[in-house]
Amino acid sequence: MNALSEIFDSTTVLVPIHIAANRTGEIPLHGHNLTISPLTAPAGKGIARKIGMCWWMLRNSWRLVLEAARADVIHSPIPGDIGTFGMILAILFRKQLLVRHCGNWEFQRTAAERFWRWFMERYAGGRNVMLATGGSSEPPSKRNPRIQWIYSTSLTEEELQNCQFDRHAPGTVSPRLINVCRQEKFKGTDLLIESMPLLIEKFPGISLDLIGDGDAVEELKSRTVELDLTGCVTFHGKLDHERVLELLKKADLFCYPTKSDGFPKAVLEALACGLPVITTAVSVLPQLIGNGCGVIVDNPTPETLARAIGEILSNETTYLPMSRQAFKTARQYSLESWRNRIGQLLREAA
Repeated sequence: MNALSEIFDSTTVLVPIHIAANRTGEIPLHGHNLTISPLTAPAGKGIARKIGMCWWMLRNSWRLVLEAARADVIHSPIPGDIGTFGMILAILFRKQLLVRHCGNWEFQRTAAERFWRWFMERYAGGRNVMLATGGSSEPPSKRNPRIQWIYSTSLTEEELQNCQFDRHAPGTVSPRLINVCRQEKFKGTDLLIESMPLLIEKFPGISLDLIGDGDAVEELKSRTVELDLTGCVTFHGKLDHERVLELLKKADLFCYPTKSDGFPKAVLEALACGLPVITTAVSVLPQLIGNGCGVIVDNPTPETLARAIGEILSNETTYLPMSRQAFKTARQYSLESWRNRIGQLLREAA
């Protein structure tokens, strides 16, 4: 939020307040002339939450309407309830609208996701700036080419510079693999775990660090026990950003065999730390990795992953150039460049 707030004279953030027992990994909101306007959090889950949204609207609509009327630009990040209401209010009040679709643009699984895409394709253009997180040589939408791609990042130019150091080839004694993501079934972490027995045959001291929470964690832990991998696979859960970067710097290879994604910031952070990346041809990943930063696995299985990982770890003449290219690629995606691009698009559309 700090970077985006620097575009404006002042910024008001309307955000639901959740009382969380564990705040690990949470990032404080701060920025240039930034005001936090707290809202009550919608209660319940699933159907109960949808029903409760009517009561939530009655309690909070006055503040949403008041702040929308005051604003010159309404920024609506989606997915999210507040972002959805913000989009609608911007059209009603004829305000300049900035929408950042931060989810997976390519797949719409729910009615809300289909609505967001329809809305962006309907209203992109004129004063409205519509951005889809991801990347491709083709525009996000054939129906409305005025929707543009935007990357996602969490690292400033200074932080990118601080991530760089002289890497050495990992060798074959005890290489360290790492995976950072929200652990869901479609992320492919199960395939990575199942590749470990094959890798242990060649690299007896190999280890795997898994960072992130998610619905698949317990199932992944059970599979780790079944394969007798508890000694070499570590589940860290959700960590603070600084700790994530520390573990990335200690690792030798980032493995991310996902089946679906937008613009994964964790991959960019891995590149910033000089890690070659093993991943799939999903969304923007071929653009990030295809210039020599790692290997794209077209058909990820435990066998194909183990083969790709083994080839990189065993070959110093391959590993070191990939690491240098990873550093170079990451520097193109600073938070300052992200901020400047959004600011330019808003000024051009105003």
